[in-house]
Amino acid sequence: MKFRIRGPSGVTTATIPDTATIQVLREEILKTTSLQAFDLKIGYPPKPLLLDEYSRSAGLSELGIQLHGEQLIVSTKENPHKNQSQSDPTSKDTQRYPATPINNSDWDINLPEKTQASAGRAGQSNASNSFPPLIQRSDDNDPPELAVPSHGGTLVLRIMPDDNSCLFRAFGSSFLGSVDSMTELRSLIAQNIQAQPDLYSEAVLEQKPDDYCRWIQTEDAWGGGIELSILSSHFDIEICSIDVQTLRVDRFNEGRPLRCILVYSGIHYDAIALSPSDPPYHRSYAPPDFDTKVFDSADSIILSTATELCRALQQKHYFTDTASFAVRCNVCGGTFVGEKGATEHAKRSGHQDFGEAE
Repeated sequence: MKFRIRGPSGVTTATIPDTATIQVLREEILKTTSLQAFDLKIGYPPKPLLLDEYSRSAGLSELGIQLHGEQLIVSTKENPHKNQSQSDPTSKDTQRYPATPINNSDWDINLPEKTQASAGRAGQSNASNSFPPLIQRSDDNDPPELAVPSHGGTLVLRIMPDDNSCLFRAFGSSFLGSVDSMTELRSLIAQNIQAQPDLYSEAVLEQKPDDYCRWIQTEDAWGGGIELSILSSHFDIEICSIDVQTLRVDRFNEGRPLRCILVYSGIHYDAIALSPSDPPYHRSYAPPDFDTKVFDSADSIILSTATELCRALQQKHYFTDTASFAVRCNVCGGTFVGEKGATEHAKRSGHQDFGEAE
């Protein structure tokens, strides 16, 4: 199974056997974060994952969660002995995922200086004169949230599973209301490429169109700019993709009346959503079913606020430098430098399963 570990130093993709024990998971977290004592959270909104309540020899299946494609948030345990379970560690507790208590003291409220956010195009600005308060949970590893009082809600990051279909899941959840539409969207991409051979030539695709169409319909194929361009045109919507590392905003099918906003962190896509909340809009609490993910393209507040949310993610190093990071092929074990090295290896070998190498 593959999942992401987000620790104090950044995000890493981990792979362990489906039959792994809790001890194997602990060792993987230690190897990735160097933390001997740690707290875990999983899902969105993040909920505690209490490994101390289980025997270390127990299988991960006993946790009652689906770890594949998820993200584990790892933070330093301030007092390793404070919250240890006093019960039998092999026993199960049906309340092992308690809801995060609503307590205003859990929040730090920071008001950034007035600024303007780049729209990613020379001579353009999408900024308002000031931004709402940046709300960060006291746990620095929790995703940032931004109050948007003018819209009666809180801007949040909806994190997609790390399963090579994150672009399709992010767009599907934003526009179609379903994170499980990736098979249909992959097929749609292939149909559009085949219908426009002059536009999507071998020179553009960097391989024969028929080969590309077969590849993009496999579950291991990553989507990128070509796919965003096709999806935005097909559904007649503007897609804004914000690069966390540079805060650049790439616009696809620009000028359409509606837009959705995706967040690109180097090798992964997530979605921006406006969640309804109560004044002062510091905490989102509604489930994703109540999200707004399609916005008026003339709404500069949402896009500029989304850029500020990505600035907070940038400060947390929520991105991968695709030009220099070490990539490991999970098929043959080879290591390569950057996205370019992985792409060249994939073309030569046909291997598509990659992860970050140490």
